[in-house]
Amino acid sequence: MSPTEVANISSQGISALDDNSDQNLDQLKTSDLHVVETCPLLAPVEVKAQLPITPAIAKVVSQSRDRIRNILKGSDRRLLVVVGPCSIHDVKAAREYAEKLAKFRDQVSDALEIVMRVYFEKPRTTIGWKGLINDPHLNGTFDINYGICMARELLLDVAKLGLPSATELLDPIVPQYLADLISWTAIGARTTESQTHREMSSGLSMPVGFKNGTDGGIDVAINAMLSARQPHRFLGVNNDGLASIITTSGNPDGHIVLRGGKQGTNYDKVHVEAIANRLSDRNLLPYMMVDCSHDNSGQDYKNQPIVLQDIAEQVRSGSENIVGIMLESHLNRGKQPFPKDLNKLEYGKSITDGCINFEQTVETLTDLANAVRSGRF
Repeated sequence: MSPTEVANISSQGISALDDNSDQNLDQLKTSDLHVVETCPLLAPVEVKAQLPITPAIAKVVSQSRDRIRNILKGSDRRLLVVVGPCSIHDVKAAREYAEKLAKFRDQVSDALEIVMRVYFEKPRTTIGWKGLINDPHLNGTFDINYGICMARELLLDVAKLGLPSATELLDPIVPQYLADLISWTAIGARTTESQTHREMSSGLSMPVGFKNGTDGGIDVAINAMLSARQPHRFLGVNNDGLASIITTSGNPDGHIVLRGGKQGTNYDKVHVEAIANRLSDRNLLPYMMVDCSHDNSGQDYKNQPIVLQDIAEQVRSGSENIVGIMLESHLNRGKQPFPKDLNKLEYGKSITDGCINFEQTVETLTDLANAVRSGRF
């Protein structure tokens, strides 16, 4: 049956129903029953025209992606380090952090490929602040158009320092606005199992790290890697903001990120070797990243240096399986509650997960760099 014939049958059926109906459509509303408002979203092409990528910034992004790919494949024996605030809520503090990190990055570049964690979206199990893109003014006004522009402007500023950026992509529309400025992307523990995010990852232009599930399960991330390597077709938006059918070629640069789980940590040597064997059994490279936060730290930011010290010892002892780490770090240590009075916000302190401060970040990453130098070179 042809599409035209299907359309004709559908039309005839609707006409028949109309003939037997004594009520009009206003009395039989079936859509938008819980939608209060819809607002136009700026098209990606408009945002990029206002905040364009330059050749110099494109070079920073492109070259850092290549270096990351080489690390993930084992041909570059340095470690990838994704470090920065749990989330960005104050772009001024984020810029100051980026300036400090860019200077430190140069000191350890022989051993570490440092990429700044620039997270704009926060998944929520129930409720809470959803991130800078969703609520950039932190006041429940949800000025998403402004949030998208603010996020892109910050990424441009970070790249101008020669510093690559990493993020977690949550909403599948967001990549059209920001992905050209991102060197590494995470798919979180809550979304690694999502078909939508696996399809999206198959079309992303940068390496993608899939976190193991919140229960600690590894197979979810492995299956995501395998799925994202394949071509997909799915619904999305194009650069003009039009609903489109997206066709991808598949992303060969997916990898696993260990973040622990409800059963405990998974960064120790025993877990790392077991997971490396499982990856090899699935014909995948036996390399992985470790997230020093979340369940690997017992949800306590103060334990992150302990995790990092264990990883440094594994590297120093000659382990090849760990190729990268993630670390939550800010200008100041700890976290603060989301205040009703924004004037009471402490500068440079997280409003989501707790972070170690910048001084401790330098100390722990310097030790990690020395471990790489002694264990791999």
